[in-house]
Amino acid sequence: MTNARNTGDSKRPQEAQDAHESRKPTENTRATERPSPMEVLRQARGQLAELTGMEAESVSSFEQTEEGWALEVEVLELERVPDTMSLMASYQVELGPDGELIGYRRVRRYERGRADARRSGGR
Repeated sequence: MTNARNTGDSKRPQEAQDAHESRKPTENTRATERPSPMEVLRQARGQLAELTGMEAESVSSFEQTEEGWALEVEVLELERVPDTMSLMASYQVELGPDGELIGYRRVRRYERGRADARRSGGR
């Protein structure tokens, strides 16, 4: 009798797990969904860090384009003392509609403590 009850109890968690599994989206439906902007930002920062070896400090521009996504990412290229003399760089990053990195390039390099006279109004 004890074995029958244990067998019944052991089926319940499995049934609950099976029901939970059936509610999960399949890979096919997930592949057709566009990632959210926050997912795209996280992916872009991670992919850029993996390729360059430099962690992104901030994302200064982010927009959806016809081809996917375009970002400008600020990274610390060379740490100096004092911190205001550290060298920063802006990278233009292009992502496909799925959030995968297509390309990147450094568009400027500057000291952390310097204002950018070339760009007025934050652009």
